[in-house]
Amino acid sequence: MGDFQNVFKKLRKEHGYTQTQLAEKLQTSRSRIGMYETGKREPDMDMLKQIADLFQVDIDYLTGRSEIPRKELHTGYYLDPETAETAQAISENRELRALFDVSRDSSPEDLRALHDMALILKRKERGDYSDEGC
Repeated sequence: MGDFQNVFKKLRKEHGYTQTQLAEKLQTSRSRIGMYETGKREPDMDMLKQIADLFQVDIDYLTGRSEIPRKELHTGYYLDPETAETAQAISENRELRALFDVSRDSSPEDLRALHDMALILKRKERGDYSDEGC
């Protein structure tokens, strides 16, 4: 698995964990941590994900396939930083995610109506719109 053992040990030390402390964080044994660091054992994919999340690094960095600890959002899947930012916002916000999911199955007319409704709500919030009598 590439340079995992060295990267893993380096990250543990950089974060100030003893093997025992790291084992507790990862809910595993101290001896397993030691075996990871000596290369006698390699973590499964679930453990790799836990380790990557704990140290906030990409799995490619952890396994020695990349020298970049964490890829920036705009250098990942999306080429356009604004699109990446929008995708991240949708991913992190449950209401936006639900709205996006509903919109996938909506007709263009329904999407226009939803857009118009959102604009009306926004104007009302700013005080630019009155809902008094027709």
